[in-house]
Amino acid sequence: MSRRRPSQRRRPLSPPKESYLSSVLGEFLDPLDAIFTVFFTILPTLLFTLSYSNFYYGLLDSSSLSGYGQDLFFAILGAVAAWGIIDGVLYVLSEVFARNERYRLLRYVQTGGEETAVAAIADELDFILEPITTEDQRDALYHDIRRHLRQAEPQAIGLQREDVVGAVAVVVLSVVAVLPSLLPLLLLPDNTALAIRVSSVISILVVFAAGFSWGIHTDNNPWNIGLILSFICLSMVLVAVFLGG
Repeated sequence: MSRRRPSQRRRPLSPPKESYLSSVLGEFLDPLDAIFTVFFTILPTLLFTLSYSNFYYGLLDSSSLSGYGQDLFFAILGAVAAWGIIDGVLYVLSEVFARNERYRLLRYVQTGGEETAVAAIADELDFILEPITTEDQRDALYHDIRRHLRQAEPQAIGLQREDVVGAVAVVVLSVVAVLPSLLPLLLLPDNTALAIRVSSVISILVVFAAGFSWGIHTDNNPWNIGLILSFICLSMVLVAVFLGG
């Protein structure tokens, strides 16, 4: 489940649209971090439910599964919460490491020669500016950036409040995202087999909803993004189950 975003990402050229990811979670968490948190929360949940059902269907009939829903509920919730905490810690580390990398770049620009500093700035920005500028325009811009950065004061690079808030948001989002998938296990205590099927369907719908919201946020077709993300999630789970995961 654990994953961390790269410190440098290619941003869309047009401003993102307002969506659930940005309007509700944007105050605490980058939308890309939010969608990956949801995805990597639902992924092991589906792996739990599908593996559980496949294993017991091979040994017992459906009636024998009754009464296991509550145990499965707490097992999945505990695993998700634990991995959410681990993921939150990794989130903090990635933010601190990213600031250290930016600080290293700033010090490199401030202490290095002009051409060396310009080359370092170009390495960071070329992939964004190459499609929309000429080489002369970029060269002039990079020299201006260098002159500005030579006067800049380094910011604090240690642990910050926003890091902790983001980590807590990761944990909370992990638990909240999985709750709809787990509720059938409590609401159908006498039919665990049916509860598992309903839980699996809800899990796919949660992934679809996350993809749909991301499609709105990035001004892409939300239905396509939702369906593609759902298909990828289900395919990864089926491969894991097939391989004995």
